[in-house]
Amino acid sequence: MVFNNFRAVVTVRVIMICLTAFLLFYLSEIRELMVSAVVAGILVLLQTWLLIRYVEQTNQKLTSFLRSIKYSDFSTSFSPRGTGRTWDQLAMAFNEVISEFRKHRNAREESYNYLQTVIQHVNVGIITFHPEGKVTQFNNAVQRLLRLNNIHHIQELRVIHTDLPDRLLGMKAGDKILFKLFIGDELLQLSINATEFRLKGEELVLISIQDIHPELEDKEIESWQKLIRVLTHEIMNSITPISSLAGTVKEILISEEEANILKTLDEDDVESVISALNTIEKRSQGLLNFVEIYRNLTRIPKPNFRYFPVEQLFSHTLELLKPKMDEYKIKCSCQVIPENLMLTADPDLIEQVIINLAINALDAVKERENPRIGMIAFADESGRIRMEMTDNGHGITPDILDKIFMPFFTSKKHGSGIGLSLSRQIMHLHKGSISVRSKPDEGSVFILTF
Repeated sequence: MVFNNFRAVVTVRVIMICLTAFLLFYLSEIRELMVSAVVAGILVLLQTWLLIRYVEQTNQKLTSFLRSIKYSDFSTSFSPRGTGRTWDQLAMAFNEVISEFRKHRNAREESYNYLQTVIQHVNVGIITFHPEGKVTQFNNAVQRLLRLNNIHHIQELRVIHTDLPDRLLGMKAGDKILFKLFIGDELLQLSINATEFRLKGEELVLISIQDIHPELEDKEIESWQKLIRVLTHEIMNSITPISSLAGTVKEILISEEEANILKTLDEDDVESVISALNTIEKRSQGLLNFVEIYRNLTRIPKPNFRYFPVEQLFSHTLELLKPKMDEYKIKCSCQVIPENLMLTADPDLIEQVIINLAINALDAVKERENPRIGMIAFADESGRIRMEMTDNGHGITPDILDKIFMPFFTSKKHGSGIGLSLSRQIMHLHKGSISVRSKPDEGSVFILTF
């Protein structure tokens, strides 16, 4: 008889074991039936072993289930048929868990395949490696950029440039470097960024590599064109009157009929010559001053970094400009958050930047009603020191907003056009930046970030 219920099967088997055991004891009392008693004993042992094996099917199914999870073999299924309600529930629970694992694995594989597709198709080169240099992944952009078919270790990049592996291995999270190299006859200017992350308990470094040489060339050409236009404008402003006045003096002094013969000059001619020579001298001196200012732009001293309070910069600037502010009745607010905020920089160079911005702000507000200037310094969300110079002046029009940091560009009648350009160079030497936000008739905000 076949029993479909686990509980019934176990019950019947236990009863059969008990009956056989009773028979064993009965037969053992009768000497003539000792052989039958031995057979009954063997039957008791056999039935007990079969019962244990039948019951251990639960453990076998559980073991099979756990091994399926361990080895990610989710093709296994458990059949609940023919074992009773409790076995049905157990097998159903196993199948549900395996089904959920199968769904999560499929979703994870889809996400992984999607990520791999994105990584392989982006134009930015990506290399992932262990801190000791073993490469775990790289994309097609790296192969195209560095012209390598395969990369197993960062040291293999030494064939491209001897310093490149050491630079990459020395990078930490957030580091950014520019690296110049030649591959064949082609110049590459690589912008390299680094970040760190953990995967399966292992520390990994991710490097992104992008050739910015074409962009730099475009910007360089654009910068040269802007600079040449400014230089041409300034030089022509000085050379044109000098050339014209030199011709005028020549006409006054030298006779046209007889070459190299000086004319006899009356008082008016003498005054005209003197006036022309004075103008030539003045314009020549102006041209020399212009060239000297241009030379000064390339002679910024190397920063002498010190650790000093930011409040010191603002107090010196206010002390220097207080007479002008009092003259134009300009209100100035100054705030440092916290009051003991410290900065590592060259205080002399940064003070020059603050003074340049303050003078520009003063010029912008001196003809406004209720003129106001504000200076504030604080640490932003990323921990970088940030200074802002605000004013309620006439603002900067959008058409010249991108030109104000160009050398010699100025919208003032008597400006030299080097203050903001000099300030940008000083901030660059401090690995910082200077930027501006402005709206016409509302004012401007100049931002220094260290």
